[in-house]
Amino acid sequence: MNAFLLSVLLGVVEGLTEFLPVSSTAHLRITEALVGVDLGNGYWKMFTIVIQLGAILVLPIFFRKRIAEFWTSFARAARAGEGWATHPLSLTMAAFVVTAVPSLLLVKVIGRHLESLVVMGWALVIGGVVMWVVDALYARRRLRTHTDDMAKMGLGQALWIGACQITSGVFPGVSRSMSTIAGGQLAGMTRPAALEFSFFLSIPTMVAATGYDFVKTLWSAQGSPLGAVAMPAHGWALLAIGFVVSFVVAYGVVAWFMSWVRTRGFAPFAVWRLLAGAGVLLFMVR
Repeated sequence: MNAFLLSVLLGVVEGLTEFLPVSSTAHLRITEALVGVDLGNGYWKMFTIVIQLGAILVLPIFFRKRIAEFWTSFARAARAGEGWATHPLSLTMAAFVVTAVPSLLLVKVIGRHLESLVVMGWALVIGGVVMWVVDALYARRRLRTHTDDMAKMGLGQALWIGACQITSGVFPGVSRSMSTIAGGQLAGMTRPAALEFSFFLSIPTMVAATGYDFVKTLWSAQGSPLGAVAMPAHGWALLAIGFVVSFVVAYGVVAWFMSWVRTRGFAPFAVWRLLAGAGVLLFMVR
């Protein structure tokens, strides 16, 4: 496939799947395998990380008003000396720490699983079942929902969601969005509240994970981070295309997904996970 078309394709896949509960990592790896991209190639590893950064940029822009509102209220609480410990920003960072520390300690396990299509296939299937069951319980009012806004959640809920997110870091294919949304619903949050916290938690999580992977990839592929400057113009052009396409598509997905969740559930995404996971496992068996 033409390299420019490939950069557009991968940018679209990343933008479509980064914030949906279907696992962007699994979908990117599956797409790369189908079109014959060398998963061991340092450049394409860096390309994957760069287009993820394009998707990350969507969140602070899309939620800029909400972020500004939280910063203002956090500063007010800090000055008053009360309420800052349970502020949404503090809870977001608490959940991030719960995820980050074990994930960093398990980095070798993560690296081993990252390119395993079998692990991704099973993670898609199991995650699809979990999502379907949780969403069905929620729809039938079998789960108590007492938190209808991210600003009303407590420390226990944040720590629980952070712990749930660890599974997505250790087993690519689980999906960060799936683990945090399902975890939020189990912790008594409504779908919109769980989704919003999932988006906010993804900002520090994705910045830390992609930043770590980016530096590590540049060191291994170039000898030093400064070695990337010597990359030819063609390589930079491909990175720019993938970054922009990922950003534009992800922005549309976030806007649509926020609207979808307010009136509908996650069952369609669970079905897609089951079909995609079964397809990957069948392909690997054959």
